[in-house]
Amino acid sequence: MKLTGTWNREEVDDFLTTTVPIRLSCRTPADHLWMLSLWYLWEDDALWCATGADADVVRYLRANDEVAFEVSTNDPPYRGVRGRGHASIDVDEEKTLLRRLLQRYLGGTDSTLARRLLAPERDEVRIRVDPARLHSWDYSDRMQDS
Repeated sequence: MKLTGTWNREEVDDFLTTTVPIRLSCRTPADHLWMLSLWYLWEDDALWCATGADADVVRYLRANDEVAFEVSTNDPPYRGVRGRGHASIDVDEEKTLLRRLLQRYLGGTDSTLARRLLAPERDEVRIRVDPARLHSWDYSDRMQDS
């Protein structure tokens, strides 16, 4: 994995443990661009996302595993990490990753959304993004008065 930009590896790792979603970009089987936001974890030098097995992005990634992504703040001062890599998909029968993401983003599984996502009839997959390149950027200095 090639690392460039403002931050060192430890700073990138620290930033990628924040709870903002990842914006993931891929190509459809018709070679159109597609982008979506997903919850993620940064672990084992990979970005881990969960989604329903029937989600369009699953079909797209099975046709072409190349992705680009960005994790960034939504409010000034803007900063983040972007990159590119390859995605792989595997079944998550026990919804283990989804449960971890629900804990991280919602604080637990006691909500209407969590119950709907964890429903036994809903099939879940894990998306693993292995970055080939990470690039960090931070506009904090130029946005000090923002």
